[in-house]
Amino acid sequence: MSEISVQIKGGQPAQVAAGLSVGEVLKQLDRDAAKQALAAKVNGQEVDLAFRLDAVNGNGEPLQVEPVLPQTLDGLDVIRHSTAHLLAAAVLDLFPGTKLGIGPALLEDPRYGYFYDVIAPRTLTDEDLPVIEKRMREIAKRNMPYRREDISKTEALRLFEERDEPLKCELIAAKGGERVSVYYIDGSPFIDFCLGPHVPNTNKLKAFKLLSLSGAYWMGDAERQQMQRIYGTAFATQEELDAWVKQREEAERRDHRRLGRELDLFSVQDSYGQGLIFWHPNGALIRKQMEDYLYEELSRRNYKFVITPHIAKRELWQISGHEQNYGDSMYAPTKIEETEYRLKPMNCPFHIGIYKSQQRSYRDLPQRYAEMGTVYRAELSGTIHGLMRARGFTVDDAHLFCTPEQVRREIGDCVDFVIEVFKTFGFEKVKFELSVKGSDTGKQWLGSEEGWAMAEAALAEALDERGLAYERIEGEAAFYGPKIDLKIEDAIGRLWQLGTVQWDFNLPERFELEYIGEDNRPHRPVMVHRALFGSVERFFGVLIEQYAGAFPVWLAPVQVAVLPITDRVNEYAEQVAASLREASLRVETNTRGDKIGAKIRHAQMQKIPFMLVLGDREMEDGKVAVRERSKGDIGVMSLDEFKETARRLVSTRALVNDVT
Repeated sequence: MSEISVQIKGGQPAQVAAGLSVGEVLKQLDRDAAKQALAAKVNGQEVDLAFRLDAVNGNGEPLQVEPVLPQTLDGLDVIRHSTAHLLAAAVLDLFPGTKLGIGPALLEDPRYGYFYDVIAPRTLTDEDLPVIEKRMREIAKRNMPYRREDISKTEALRLFEERDEPLKCELIAAKGGERVSVYYIDGSPFIDFCLGPHVPNTNKLKAFKLLSLSGAYWMGDAERQQMQRIYGTAFATQEELDAWVKQREEAERRDHRRLGRELDLFSVQDSYGQGLIFWHPNGALIRKQMEDYLYEELSRRNYKFVITPHIAKRELWQISGHEQNYGDSMYAPTKIEETEYRLKPMNCPFHIGIYKSQQRSYRDLPQRYAEMGTVYRAELSGTIHGLMRARGFTVDDAHLFCTPEQVRREIGDCVDFVIEVFKTFGFEKVKFELSVKGSDTGKQWLGSEEGWAMAEAALAEALDERGLAYERIEGEAAFYGPKIDLKIEDAIGRLWQLGTVQWDFNLPERFELEYIGEDNRPHRPVMVHRALFGSVERFFGVLIEQYAGAFPVWLAPVQVAVLPITDRVNEYAEQVAASLREASLRVETNTRGDKIGAKIRHAQMQKIPFMLVLGDREMEDGKVAVRERSKGDIGVMSLDEFKETARRLVSTRALVNDVT
């Protein structure tokens, strides 16, 4: 029997019999890894443990074998993809005749772990989810093998035609090569067109849960079949699943969509259009505080404020490259007097228009333009999610035009700025990602090698000089330049992509931007894109969830609730409220005939930071009894003393209601 050379990651090359499976080789060379492995990588290619090794795989070199373990992201991907197959097998078992769509793992979406799209013989309901999950557990306990077959495309089409799976046939016809791989769960009615890899058997899947149902269209096309999407999640251990469920319950308590309704902050009304945000008075007031703070900081940093149109000639988007590279996310053109226009998905070309409106000298630079610019993107209905992903939203955009000598300082200032903004709103944990070109030659990178080297160095230097840890991500730069992305960690440990600092080689070239240098000759300026909030809507949604709707005093739409115990005190209550308003505090007076307990509960439900409870004694003494929404009663004090405390909390933008 012939032998081949195999090297397990971290070990020495060893000789094994040719034709053994990866699982068998692991048992021979690393029994601990063999017990844990879900799949493997052979020379970097992900394979099942049943994959057989021979000399052809290695081309004369030792085969590099790396087990895929449950504790890794690759392992989690295998678990979730395999659990999606388990879900489909259970649905087919319970609802014969179901047609299958796709069922991927979801590592990037913290809300879910996987889904499967199906067309069942009847509409599935939430009551069906525990029944399906129970059947999944029954199948998992049977230790049924996942088995791969590589067959011809013709044979695969015939196989799925016989099973009356037209959607799978469509996928095979569109994506399959001369040979395709199909997966079986032996002992079940399930077969899928899939690349894999998968766990060796269903018994490896122990910690999973079904979550919800939603509608979906085949291939995301509203003109195609209506399907049902079953969401679930899965982890390597029950402990991880339990922790995730606990976090999810906390996330539901903080859900910005529910709190938006309860606190009357915003709404989305399908009668006007999906993904379009209505800012109600309470939400609009908070937004104004956010924007006032940002305008104050922008002024201090010598930004110039601009306002630009919401629509422009189609030709502009062709020059910018948005139509060619971003057209699917733009609203369709509209024609006015034979000229086509499109709604803007970005603000950058408009700021370029302001820059180009006159000749610029090096003495004029840097030019820093800032705008709360509303943009529009044709997001698919299945991707829309409250404030977090909308079709119309406002970006706190800034574009900086500067000389090459100025750009390092400008980028550093942008990094300092975004850190200060996040800290002001209570986000102390920030993750920095530096996306660079790396060695990836698959993209059409714009700009010269020298330019990229300078740009990447400038971004890295801004982070290094400040002692900021960051992850360098090779090959993930935008085609037009490298970028720093900033992610915040919220109160329950979730990461949110918000701010960004981006270098752009593209638009200055496309729009032929120039400035006159010291040599009296034209030069190309450097253009930097900078956003702090990112989308104002998304930042607000994250704020709602960060504070579970209990905003700091400076942001709260109502800062003080004045609550008279009896009607005898109503006049005094109005005097107190008027005095607080003169101190620029936002006040609500509750003079309804409810008992004081009901008034306090109402103020608590509205998450008002302070409640002033007024009775006969407070009226006689000219004082107020203060309640704080989380601490309860904190004592009686003079009205002037309370006003001074509240104004201090507002002026310092305090995050905690410290009344000492």
